[in-house]
Amino acid sequence: MAKQEIILLDVWANMYSMKVKIALAEKGIPYECKCEDVNNKSQFLLDMNPVYKKVPVLIHNGKPICESSIIVEYIDEVWNDKAPLFPSDPCGKAHARFWADFINKKLYQIGRKLYTTKGEEHEAARIEFMDCLKLLEGELGDKPYFAGESFGYLDLSLIPFYSWFQVYETYGNYNFDLTMSAPS
Repeated sequence: MAKQEIILLDVWANMYSMKVKIALAEKGIPYECKCEDVNNKSQFLLDMNPVYKKVPVLIHNGKPICESSIIVEYIDEVWNDKAPLFPSDPCGKAHARFWADFINKKLYQIGRKLYTTKGEEHEAARIEFMDCLKLLEGELGDKPYFAGESFGYLDLSLIPFYSWFQVYETYGNYNFDLTMSAPS
């Protein structure tokens, strides 16, 4: 196989970039990482993602792929010889996509409210966040991974949120110890 050029445009603390980095690591794919300054975006980023003008962007042999979920699916399809990230059956794949979409949209938005709101709105976000975590805990059940015995797409979609738990606790006045010990 010919040498492939793989570049990832990212920002160090971006949870969506983290998701792509996890997928690349799982597949054992070497890549060059180029960190972007969100306050002074490079012309390269603007050229590679002219629609959203944001990271992450995976550039594979000069062709940009944008949006983390799409990038991860691309990685899984192109480098399909090891560490599959999606279930092989269409129903399992749709199920993983559904829950990842839930994480990307619902959990992200509620988590953001934890550290940007106050009063009743903050309390409502805290309760909703706890409910979301309980839903995900129910989906995981007693399995080591969401897909069962192997690490997959849903696991790598949730892992980057873990790095934000301290932000939720510190700036959002959220206590994960109470969430995890609260009765269902």
